[in-house]
Amino acid sequence: MLLKGDHGITEIPSDRWNAEAFYSAEGKPGTMNTTMAGFLNAPSSFDHEFFGIAPHDALEMDPQQRLLLQASWRAIEDAAIDPASLAGSRTSVHVGIMSSEWAVLHMADYAEITPRRGTGNGYHMAANRISYHLDLKGPSVAVDTACSSSLVAVHLAIAALSAGDCDLAIAAGVNIILTPALSIFYTQAGLSAPDGECKPFSAHANGIGRGEGVGVVVLRRLSDAIAHKQPIYAVIEGSAVSHDGRSNGVTAPNRWSQQQVIGNAYARAGVRPAEVNFVEAHGTGTTLGDMIEVQALGAVHAGEREQPCALGSVKGNIGHTEGAAGIAGLIKTCLALDRRILPPSRHSNEENADLRLDQHGLWLARLPMRLPAEGTVRGAVSSFGLGGTNSHLVLATPPPADRRPERGGVGVLTVSAGTVTALRRNLASIAEMIDREPSERLPQICHSTNLVKTSLKHRWALPAWNREKLKADLRAQIADPRIPTGSGYATPKVIFLFTGPGAQYPRMTRALYDNLPAYRDRFDEVDSAMRPHFGRSIASLVIDDMYPDGVSVHDPALAQPALFAVGYALGATLRDLGVWPEAMLGYGTGEYAAACLAGVLPLSAACEIVVALAASTQKLTDYGAMVAVEATAAQVKPHIDAEPLVTIAGYNGPRDLVISGDTDAVARVTGALREAGVATKPVLGTPAMHSPLMRPVVAEFSRAADAVAAYRPVVPIASTLHGRLITDGLDSAYWVEQITSPVRFDAALSAVRELGPTHLIEVGPAPTTLDLVRRADPDHEMTVLTPCPGETAAGHEVAEVLAALYRDGLTPRWQRLYTKQQQMPWRLPPYVFDDHAASPVTAVQQASTEGLPAASATESVVERTLAALAEVGGYSTDDLVMDARLLDDLGYDSLTLIRLSDRLTTLLRIDGPMDLSELPQLETVKDVVSYVSARHDAS
Repeated sequence: MLLKGDHGITEIPSDRWNAEAFYSAEGKPGTMNTTMAGFLNAPSSFDHEFFGIAPHDALEMDPQQRLLLQASWRAIEDAAIDPASLAGSRTSVHVGIMSSEWAVLHMADYAEITPRRGTGNGYHMAANRISYHLDLKGPSVAVDTACSSSLVAVHLAIAALSAGDCDLAIAAGVNIILTPALSIFYTQAGLSAPDGECKPFSAHANGIGRGEGVGVVVLRRLSDAIAHKQPIYAVIEGSAVSHDGRSNGVTAPNRWSQQQVIGNAYARAGVRPAEVNFVEAHGTGTTLGDMIEVQALGAVHAGEREQPCALGSVKGNIGHTEGAAGIAGLIKTCLALDRRILPPSRHSNEENADLRLDQHGLWLARLPMRLPAEGTVRGAVSSFGLGGTNSHLVLATPPPADRRPERGGVGVLTVSAGTVTALRRNLASIAEMIDREPSERLPQICHSTNLVKTSLKHRWALPAWNREKLKADLRAQIADPRIPTGSGYATPKVIFLFTGPGAQYPRMTRALYDNLPAYRDRFDEVDSAMRPHFGRSIASLVIDDMYPDGVSVHDPALAQPALFAVGYALGATLRDLGVWPEAMLGYGTGEYAAACLAGVLPLSAACEIVVALAASTQKLTDYGAMVAVEATAAQVKPHIDAEPLVTIAGYNGPRDLVISGDTDAVARVTGALREAGVATKPVLGTPAMHSPLMRPVVAEFSRAADAVAAYRPVVPIASTLHGRLITDGLDSAYWVEQITSPVRFDAALSAVRELGPTHLIEVGPAPTTLDLVRRADPDHEMTVLTPCPGETAAGHEVAEVLAALYRDGLTPRWQRLYTKQQQMPWRLPPYVFDDHAASPVTAVQQASTEGLPAASATESVVERTLAALAEVGGYSTDDLVMDARLLDDLGYDSLTLIRLSDRLTTLLRIDGPMDLSELPQLETVKDVVSYVSARHDAS
């Protein structure tokens, strides 16, 4: 709008007041000379559910408080910060506000004053509401210096940051026109423009045109913003505040004081006037005000510059927003510096010749003006209060930051919202952004959503590696009437399953290595740890497929170290990404990776014994064979009883066994089983583990295992040797016995099932262990996740795992998913709030507080309790669900609980008042219903 030189001046909306009743072109006493001003479209709209405010409370809140809450949330998001992450922080709030017409309208009827109406009004509450609902612990201050209020609020926020009172500051301004009072005042004082438009420094300037709006900026120390890679609009280099002192009248501006505050701001910024490219002036369009302001600016700028300083005022576009005027000018200045283009000053086609702008080193920007593309560009902002309080700020473009996107990579796009309906709206908003942005920006956008859009109740996430696919997936999700979401209140219980022998294949996890920096780092770590014991790079074998002639990944001497390396690297990667398991279960070689990640074995020691095991088995004259069979132990036992060199090596499920032993003997057993209709499958890449053939290995392996110290696990391990959870250290005897004894996977799985897991993750190159789980318990309800699905892995599967876990309540360590360049925050569309119409801006729709009709004897206690809950909050009973939280979801604060206690006592005919000390302990609707039911039964 600013670049086009447009404006937002309209007729007074019909829901404000009867404009004609107070209008006269002559400005007769008690009237205003215009019916035009700059009005917001829907100032009564407020998403009370989002902030956990009950409908009755929302009805009686000053619309200025409603606007500030929503605008503050959006401004914090724009700073690449999750607003919920500020809870408990030293964040300050400074709000400029000069009118409280809501209080004028609603606090004069003394008989109707309620607790809600009291807390819904007052300057202090404009700031305190923000601090309360975001749980901010820094200073919380409302500032009224009339028209300069919000720029003075910025100055005070800067002071709080400088003094160390806060680490981040929210500075705001707000103005809503609810009565004709100030319009009449401006008319009677000769200050009001008949057409309702400010015409700053124009030959046609004839007074003030009013406007309303809300603006919020987020401030922090430059060093902190740079350290957090935040997008910076501008840097405030200096600010100053002063007062006019005595002048021609308490409302008359003082040129000398304005000149002094401008000079003070420049001095604090350490800049010369010639270094300031433009000034966003107070510029009300009054003859006296414009003249004095130009003289004050000229005293600073004239004769100091080769090129005149550009001059303008946003009031020409949106009107004089009074308490929000300073923040409006500041936001325009920040946008101009950020985009290095200065919007034109509306009504500047014919400047006021009496101002002699050129002689004062000034000129009006008639067209959009490109600011220098390189180097530091500066702008300044003035705001002067009706009572004489002046403020001036000097701003500059921020230090250059390398925000170039980086091609390639995988991310997770996250969106969260207060309701499923709101989630759909916000998904659509993000989808529109992705349509506009180039594909190489996708990882930065994903990381930014992880920073900003993750903390609300209803969660949605999708892995993103291809822009066109993501766009298609987004459209499908938005159109889906059953959009799948998760709850931020859930806590997934994850079990890691580490893959065992037979899952190896050439170039396994190569796609992960190429696309996921965290996995690459962890695989390089295990490669370095294994090299002294293995004698060469395991990465050259696993990732690059560079094997010696005649050797493959299925050779036992290579398969076991390779599987361990992949299991360790993938498990460590998931842990780095914030996925912490409740327990770990490893199959065969996978148990070494589980023990290492559980802290039982240091990485170097684990590498040493895995390589030792592989080297020992390589010396066997007969590797033997392992075969998986779909049969019961009773079916298999008659066949192996006749073969002393064959044994059951693994009990994976009721009809899921592994036999192991001498090659010929195993072939005879499997042949007999196949004749009996039993399905069999050879296990590749492993000797006959857990069989008599491993006895020659024991002595040599024992020497290596004895040299390794063992520690207590920090995460429980489900032992496949004992078939139970292990919380003690696993000594060398355990590992020696493990290679000769059968694997009791079924018992170990039962042990971890007793922990109540919600998610199983296969940590390895293929989902072979998950296949065992499916066969053992096909009806289980656990979510199974596969970060590497096998040879078809494309490298984005870990992102899919994180997306699923996030939807189910986990908050990952997102930064480990991205490179440093991909972690550069990118500005996202702000949260799209619900457009509930809280109330007309001029009248409270007061709900009855006298109670519902007397409850009939046939109504249940539950029904009457829900009716009382609905009444005191202003809900319908259909709005109440049993798991809704009284404070966070329904906004029932201490005052509401008092009313609830009184209402329940009457409605349920309970003898004596209810115990108020117990009510705050009741967190949900269900808690209240249960409590009241118990009291009712007892009475």
